Amino acid sequence: MPAQAARRGSAPPAGPAQRHARPVITELRLSAFGPHRGAAFPIGPVTLFAGPSGSGKSQVLAAYEALAGLGAGATLEEAFPDPAARIPERAVPDAQRRRGFRLGCTVDGLAGPVRLDLAVQAEPTLRIAGERLSQDGQILFATALRDPGRRSVQASWLTGGAVGVTRAPLPDDRLGTALLPLRVAGSTAGQRKVLTAAEQVIVALRSVFACDPRPDRMRAPVPQGEGRLLGDCANLADVLRRTRHECGTRHALLAEAARTGCAGPVAALDVRAAEGGAVTAVLDRGPGRPATELARLGAGELRFLALALVLLTGPGVLDMDPAAELLSAQQALTVLADGLDRGLDGRQGGELLRLALLSCGRGHVRLVAAVGEGTAAAARRLEGVSVVDLSS
Repeated sequence: MPAQAARRGSAPPAGPAQRHARPVITELRLSAFGPHRGAAFPIGPVTLFAGPSGSGKSQVLAAYEALAGLGAGATLEEAFPDPAARIPERAVPDAQRRRGFRLGCTVDGLAGPVRLDLAVQAEPTLRIAGERLSQDGQILFATALRDPGRRSVQASWLTGGAVGVTRAPLPDDRLGTALLPLRVAGSTAGQRKVLTAAEQVIVALRSVFACDPRPDRMRAPVPQGEGRLLGDCANLADVLRRTRHECGTRHALLAEAARTGCAGPVAALDVRAAEGGAVTAVLDRGPGRPATELARLGAGELRFLALALVLLTGPGVLDMDPAAELLSAQQALTVLADGLDRGLDGRQGGELLRLALLSCGRGHVRLVAAVGEGTAAAARRLEGVSVVDLSS
């Protein structure tokens, strides 16, 4: 999809409406965010962003991750540690010297498409300037910055009945949509509609795992822990220990993938005890061959193993906090990977795409990633992969 078309919000030709059984983000909007203006990117089961350096691939992934963090309860400061970098290029401050950015998304699910739009003031102070939750053109919830001297926004949400709309102040540093289940009683049809829409959005935002494997942190033995993979994958050996004992099928699939993505013969993936109770992962090279510890693998091999593990596993094995009120089977995990193919060769990148299609085809996992042109060229030939080109 050409970048210009994506930025105008165009989409493939309309077909029968698809109702998603699990809440998922189907569109990411960057109205004014970094280098993006008026951009609307459709998000499918496997969506790859491609383009030259400086085209805004990382900004897209950063926007998605920030929305996910806000949905999970993060403050603006936590979600946007460098807000000045998100202000649109050449943005001119207003009379009060204010500048900011705007982003949003559409979440589809059993309740139908729900839009979330957010305006953030980045300068002179970081705060929410406005938020809107809407469905079918109807505003269900909205906030506005009425008094710059107060650290709050004026919120209003649909109530119905004799009241019509309820108004109350909310903090200006947190996503109001995430606070609605704590503020709305759900005693009227209007309130229940607001809660249903808000909960669908929050479930989709919280079901996100941002992953950026760091090979330099993955080589040393690690202490035994809960076996929940960190975002930098530094505890890969401990997670392999867990999957080896708890999920033989997925562990076997990972070993099969390692035969493609790692140099030399691979009979199996194993874990061995190190000094002090720590564990280290090894590649079993087969009978009569010495095993290879992770410390001896190349950076590309380590990144490949970590990303393959993420695509083959689920929320229970990842260091994330999905919505506890829903069973994991009712949620779709979205993996964010900025630089998915960084340090990988074509063979490894191709195998990751195969694993992504295998896992995402079942509807439980989705992948949104930034890739180089080599991987993008291969992905364009694959049915089921959407490539968004930011080069123009």
